[in-house]
Parts: sequence; structure tokens; C-alpha cells
Amino acid sequence: MIEFDHVSVTFDGADQPALRDVTLEIDEGELALVIGRTGSGKSTLLGALTGRVPHFTGGTLAGHVRINGRDTREHRPRDLADLIGVVGQDPLAGFVTDTVEEELAYGMEQLGLSSATMRKRVEETLDVLGIADLRSAALTELSGGEQQRVAIGAVLTTHPKVIVLDEPTSALDPTGAEDVLATITRLAHDLAVTVVVAEHRIERVLQYADTVVHIGTNGVVTQGDPAEVMLTAEVAPPVIELGRWAGWSPLPLSVRDARRRARSWRQLPPGQPATGQHSAGEAAAPAGHPHEGEALLEARGIVVRHDGVVAVADVDLTLRSGEVTALMGRNGAGKSSLLWAIQGTGALTKGTVRMTNSIAGQAIDVRSLDAAQRRRHVGLVPQSAADLLYLDTVGAECDQADRESGRDPGTCRSLLDDLAPGIPDDRHPRDLSEGQRLALVLAVQLTADPPVLLLDEPTRGLDYSGKAALRRALHGLTARGRSVVVSTHDVEFVAETADRVVVMASGEVVADGPTRDVVVSSPAFAPQVSKITAPQPWLTVDDVRYAVPEPS
Repeated sequence: MIEFDHVSVTFDGADQPALRDVTLEIDEGELALVIGRTGSGKSTLLGALTGRVPHFTGGTLAGHVRINGRDTREHRPRDLADLIGVVGQDPLAGFVTDTVEEELAYGMEQLGLSSATMRKRVEETLDVLGIADLRSAALTELSGGEQQRVAIGAVLTTHPKVIVLDEPTSALDPTGAEDVLATITRLAHDLAVTVVVAEHRIERVLQYADTVVHIGTNGVVTQGDPAEVMLTAEVAPPVIELGRWAGWSPLPLSVRDARRRARSWRQLPPGQPATGQHSAGEAAAPAGHPHEGEALLEARGIVVRHDGVVAVADVDLTLRSGEVTALMGRNGAGKSSLLWAIQGTGALTKGTVRMTNSIAGQAIDVRSLDAAQRRRHVGLVPQSAADLLYLDTVGAECDQADRESGRDPGTCRSLLDDLAPGIPDDRHPRDLSEGQRLALVLAVQLTADPPVLLLDEPTRGLDYSGKAALRRALHGLTARGRSVVVSTHDVEFVAETADRVVVMASGEVVADGPTRDVVVSSPAFAPQVSKITAPQPWLTVDDVRYAVPEPS
């Protein structure tokens, strides 16, 4: 179905190819998982598959890419529209109509199909995806998981032979991600659709993959059986890290398989690991217990309404120095609305937000401050970090941050080098990878050195090493007495990073406590290691390494 024949892609001005001599085949009805470090070339591979590379992006493509026998050299993306459906990272950004039914029909209208055919396929797709009850719903009112399923349905109605998905679960809560992955798997198994998924959260998809395509940092691509490829892959989820350390062969790809291998570990005398949630080499707090630092910010009675809908319902939250707080909950729970209300820019229907230990040495109302003052007290990195970047070069962004914050020249640049070294000053922010853009925005916010830093879904687009760098940066802040709040669906990042977890549902706080106590008791938010080793109290691979005797 998909064939890459000695394909290399070199972009104009690049010193080396983004992809180097790629030869692979993906058969009909297979689910192929594309993995690799941030910036390794995953998007380039997907672009070559769909014909966007080099027809839209420029550069030089050597070799041949064939989709069901059609060569992308001779067929532009529009000529492949009946063969390939593409679902991007942000489904809402790709919608062109207002309701579910209209969106499902739109692609068929562009192909000139008859009304009778369109009606039949819409009904079939509604049933296949289990969204018949959403037929007349407005697209903007759907949850993230529902939007993702509608986006898949919009391409499925055109009866493509191949569906390409770019990070389909990155913005979804664990339950929503499971629903979407069940849909994707059904397409491959029941409808013989070839599915190609590029995903950073490998732990969510790996167990469903028939084949893995690994892109190395040098542009070299390997393909093969998932267990074999993951033995040497540069990126690996906790279940694979655990299997490598324990010497399990073949490597388990799912929690279920790993749990069978870890039976002896679960029978060990229970005990608290001493490593805490911090990775090796980092300062560690007592395992699973938040820091008892002084209160920096107190939010009381926070109520937020959007067009009459209650997004946050009477929430109290205290943020303390030296503490990383994870804010979790399903899509639409009110996490982002709470963060923006605390920062002072977003809507606030009722309640107060006060810095109890402010720069001025006295309690102040955050919302009474102007934008420049507020930035010095509470920093916020939004979901779309690039929204805060508006200048033409990385150097200009850093210089502007130094001036606005009244810091010495080079402060922001130094922070950026700590987070993501090697980014040239003359590089345009839009040419950076997702991880590099996040690092730049984080450096800009940290230049003001606020006591409280809020991050909304900061791990989107980051590979495991990128998350580790972010984790080190956040722990460096808390070591200096700052307070950090991370709103995220990434349970693995929470397990290794957070001291405290606050769970929201329908705008209310339903759980608030030490990370270990909250996540272990939740099937949805428990990390892989916890599921594998329960009833042991371990959350991370480092916890297991410390508590279990070294495998022989």
C-alpha cells in the first residue's frame, strides 16, 4: 500500500538530508507507528507520504514514494485526495463547517459524489465511530476526543485507503485518548484501512502497532516488529525502559504483558522508594509528599463563566514555594479557565487572587496589576506557546524579554541555552520545532523571574528527552523557592515531576493531595509503572531500580 524506495529529502540551505535513503513498506490494513526525537524528521516523512514534500515545502526528493501504485512525483497532493486522508494535531483548526453532519459530508462534496452516496456514507461513519448522537452538534461544543473522532470521520467518508494522523492524542485526556485509539484500531482491523500515526506519547499507541518506523537523529529510518525496533529506539516509554533494564525478552509492549513479567516484584515486601518523583541526578523530595513551603498565592472562591456556562465553580487553591502542582482532569474540566483567572488576564466572574508573599513584600491583588507588573508576579505559558512570539528572530525575542523585565542583556539567552542549547539567534521562531518554541517562550517568561509560573499543556510536541529537560528546569525553579503549576494530560510526566496533584471535574476540584496518593487511586491517571507494579507504591522506572535488586 505504501512504499518508500531509497527516499532522501533535502531542504534548501540544509547541510544534510532530513531523511536519508529511506526504504520501507506498509501493507494494507496495518497500523504503523512513526517515532523519533523532536525534530528528527517525522513530519517530513508524513509530508513525503502525502505529497506535501516537496510539492508544497520545496527542497529535493530523491527516490520514489508510491501510494497504492501512484508515485508522488507524478501525483500532487490533490491527486491523492481519494487515497489519503490526513488528520492534524488540532482537529478544530481543520474544520470548515459548523456541525458534525456537515463536516462529515464536506470532503465528499469536494470529490463530487452524489447526494445519495453522501447520505449513506455519513450514516455509516456515524455508526462506525459511535457518534450518531452528535449528528447535529456544533463542532465548537464537542470535547477534544469527540472532535478528534469527527476529524477522523471527515476523512473516512471519502473512503481513503490510507489515513495519516499527526499526534492524534496529544491534546486528549487519557479516557479520550483511549476512545480515539479504539477507533483507529477498528479502522485497521475491520475496514482494512492503512493507518500511519506519528506520536510522541508512545506509551499510548505502542501496544496497538503492527509495525514501528523509527527515525534517528541523523535521518536514518528503520522499520520492523515493534518489540525489535524498541530494543534500540532513541525514544522509549516507561514500559520499554523497564523491560530493557530488567532484560525481558521479547520486550513487553503493554502494561498487561509487563505485569505478568513483574509478578515477583509485586510480591516483595511493600516499602517506600527513596528516590521520590525526581529522576536520577536531580534533587529529590520525600517520595509522594508535597513541599510544605510558604504560601505564595491564594485563590479563593474562583468562579468563571463563559456565555452563561460555568467553567470554574467556587475553587480555592493555595500555591506554595518549592512545589510543582499538576492540574489534571478530562478535556473541558475547567483547567485552562482556572489558570487564566489566576494569572489575572482571563475572565473572573467571582473570587479573589492574591499574592501573599509578593515582590513588594505585602499581599497584593493580582488582577489589580497592569500587564508588565503582573508578568513579574505570575507567568503563564499557554497551550499555544507560539502565540506569545511576535518578532522575527530568536535573538530579538530574547532581547525584548530582557528589556521588558529590566534584566541584564543576555539573561533570556542564557536561560534558553539551558533549556534548548544550540538555537541560532537569527532563526525565525516559526522555523523552530515545537519543543524549541516552548523552550523560547519559557525562557521569555522566566526572564521576569516570577514567583509563580503556570504552564498549560507544556509537553505537547516534546519527546521524552525534551520532557526531561523541562522537568529539570521546573525542579530548578522550585529549588529556588518558586511555585509551578502544570496543567497536563501527560500522566507519565506528572509521575516524574509533580509533588502534588489537583484533579478537576465539571469546574470543581475533586481531588487534591500528594502525587502518589492521587494518581495511584485513579485508573485513568495512574502511570504505566504504577499499573505494572501495583500494589507496590512505585510510580517511575527509577523507583523500581531503587527498590528491586539488580537483575542478573
